[in-house]
Amino acid sequence: MTSNFFEQIFWGNTIKQYCIFATILILGILFKRLVSRTISRLLFKLFDKFADNHHNQTFVDLLLKPFEFFITLTTCYLAVNQLSHPLQVAMFHYKNTVDKVKVNATFTIGEFLDKVFLFLIILSVFWIILRIIDFIAVVLLNRALKTNDKADVQLVPFLKELLKFIVAFIGFFVLLGYVFEVNAVSLITGLGIGGIAIAMAAKESLENLLGSFLIFMDKPFTVGDVVKVNGVEGAIEKVGFRSTIIRSTDKTTIVIPNRSMISGALENLTRRNFRRVKFSIGLNYKTPNQSIKNIITQITDYLKQHPKITDPAVNFEGFGDTALNIQILFLVSDLAFNDFVSVKQDVNFKIIDIVKANEADFTFPV
Repeated sequence: MTSNFFEQIFWGNTIKQYCIFATILILGILFKRLVSRTISRLLFKLFDKFADNHHNQTFVDLLLKPFEFFITLTTCYLAVNQLSHPLQVAMFHYKNTVDKVKVNATFTIGEFLDKVFLFLIILSVFWIILRIIDFIAVVLLNRALKTNDKADVQLVPFLKELLKFIVAFIGFFVLLGYVFEVNAVSLITGLGIGGIAIAMAAKESLENLLGSFLIFMDKPFTVGDVVKVNGVEGAIEKVGFRSTIIRSTDKTTIVIPNRSMISGALENLTRRNFRRVKFSIGLNYKTPNQSIKNIITQITDYLKQHPKITDPAVNFEGFGDTALNIQILFLVSDLAFNDFVSVKQDVNFKIIDIVKANEADFTFPV
């Protein structure tokens, strides 16, 4: 009696088929999180030697959503395939060539769903691969941060983006081949003039990509360096495929194409040994010669005794329109900007004291 109940047919399917369909679907939804975590932890065993133990949770967190998506798709595919109707219903008819003979064929709803599931499953597989690349990049970046070589910190994000681009490129042609049944080799070969036209249109992008490789080979700067290029000054935050991101002194983000970074004059302010200071002060024309000589001597002595100043040069520069000009030149060994400004301030206050002590005065345009 029970078997007869399950064999009853409603809308082209038996009650037994509907029960199996519902059971697979419910079990998949209920246990997808548990199964995803278990698979992630098992897969982590392959990277156990490469990664530290504390990266276990990072690996699971990165792969949890892709695996859940993959398990959900697999569950839905298995559940839907338990049904007969409406999978066998034809969507449209077409002519197909079999052994050089044209025959009539139909494209059913089941075949359409197979294509959709295959498309999504391939996407989920490559999503998992991309997340694994993200994890490898996290481990390598943590290792790079423990070293003193900033070039490694700069290289890891670039290699991550490059590898993810290659995987995405491969994934695109896998989709074309398996889902849309396009011969990828013939497609690439058949681009011909069209490919050349695309390359010409992408000329600037190719130049920027080449620029990124040249940056990593020549290493004119690394992440964290303060540079000045095309009138823009700031700290390097990231070097990507197309552009370099700079954080300016105003804390704004500036994006500069890589070709501009290598084609123009670039000044790496971090790699300089000293900061140079050069300015002039103007004394009143009534200032006696001896007072001028005393001011020059006392300023020079102060600069020589300052612990953060080297190579001071103080000279009577010449006769200005309204003042006797004294040029002051020195180098500051403290490269931190705030400390550098503090040293300049100390020097300025000391010059005022020296000028006043010699009964001289500054002048200004009238």
